[in-house]
Amino acid sequence: MYNDNQNNDRTPYEYHYRYRPDYSEPIPTLEPAVEMRPKKTGRRIIAGLLCGTLLLGSSFGVGWLVKDWQASQKGQTQMQMVDRGLAEVTTVSVTGSKKLTFPEIYDANVNSCVSINVSSVGYNFFGQAVQTASSGSGFIVTKDGYIVTNYHVISGGESVTVTLNDGSSFPAQIIGGDKDYDIAVIKVDPGEKELKPVTLGTSSSLKVGDDVLTIGNPLGELTFSMSEGIVSCLDREINLDGTPFNMIQISTAVNNGNSGGPLFNIYGEVVGIVSAKYSGSTSSSGATIEGLGFAIPLDDVLNMLEDIMTNGQVTSHAYVGVTVDNAAAYPESGVRSGGYLVEIVSGGPADKAGLQAGDVITMVGTTTITSSQDLTSVLGSKSYKAGDTTTVTYIRAGQVYTTELTFGSTTEKPAESSAPSQPQQSQSAPQQNGGMYGDMDDFFNEFFGGGYGGRDAA
Repeated sequence: MYNDNQNNDRTPYEYHYRYRPDYSEPIPTLEPAVEMRPKKTGRRIIAGLLCGTLLLGSSFGVGWLVKDWQASQKGQTQMQMVDRGLAEVTTVSVTGSKKLTFPEIYDANVNSCVSINVSSVGYNFFGQAVQTASSGSGFIVTKDGYIVTNYHVISGGESVTVTLNDGSSFPAQIIGGDKDYDIAVIKVDPGEKELKPVTLGTSSSLKVGDDVLTIGNPLGELTFSMSEGIVSCLDREINLDGTPFNMIQISTAVNNGNSGGPLFNIYGEVVGIVSAKYSGSTSSSGATIEGLGFAIPLDDVLNMLEDIMTNGQVTSHAYVGVTVDNAAAYPESGVRSGGYLVEIVSGGPADKAGLQAGDVITMVGTTTITSSQDLTSVLGSKSYKAGDTTTVTYIRAGQVYTTELTFGSTTEKPAESSAPSQPQQSQSAPQQNGGMYGDMDDFFNEFFGGGYGGRDAA
């Protein structure tokens, strides 16, 4: 039952219910209402606390569930970031006693490397003058501006410009070079600018599998790029135009523009001179070459570089003073194999050794000679230098003789005429004066490496 109590001190429409057997007795409402109110309030407070706790727990639970779900959804597209800060490369000195990291080697040597730009005047197929430009690399070897590069980089250059890593440029003077060994020295005047030379090492310390690095200007545009690789082979014989080279074969990327740049070992020392000339895009069989490069061992040319810096040329090259051809081309000699002496320079080393025109050389030292190419190869190799003496075996009028030959220096070699010989022209043939090639020997030598009927001097 219920009682509608209009007393303002009580809540309207309070409900009271209890069991009583006699429904005729009045129900005392005031006292029980007053007694029951505190008890009911306590229950409400407890219930409220319980409900609040449940709601709070539920909200935390739902919050964690939502957060976990959001994190799982976000993790599918969120990038992984590591806040390690910028790597610092400490500038170190190349001492030769401590192995360096690749970044340390670059940092220690990039300011010692240079970009070389060469301009010259050439001639096209029709004999018209054409301005040409080429580029290469090099490295500073002295504080006063001597720079080493390849001979083919500066050959024929009329204007040479050197650019440093900081962008400063200097005109360079060609001091000298050696075509056979593909080395050259140029010099800049740095003025008040302080140049930083490289530290030279020894190529003889290299082993197959050693790490090596290069810094150069591939394609002439990607300046001061570093590439790394390993030593693939040592003393790899490369033969060009009859001249043998013992090269360092490397897996380091070498492209046009890298020519003349330094080859570094893991200690940051220069141990070779990179030559892209021998790292062409195709082999003799036409197969494409990738991951293959060559460098000139520093030990083989260091004395020559010093010679060029002092004398403007290599004075230690062996000189004989002969013009040779294949013996097979001279049946009157009675010899089918050997180096036929076409001409002897008067007063030269061969003349002093008693050799004569018409003799056929069949052996120099312990090396057998079967052709003019064999003879020029052995005489032009680094096996002999000016002042050395060797035994020469030759045939004259069917008899075998030997003589002691003491090599002279290429500085004794008579100056060659700079004017190219011109082929005899027919009336219908166009004139080639001032053209790209003076005669057909030059044409074949340029495109096929020589040995096509031409005679060789040594």
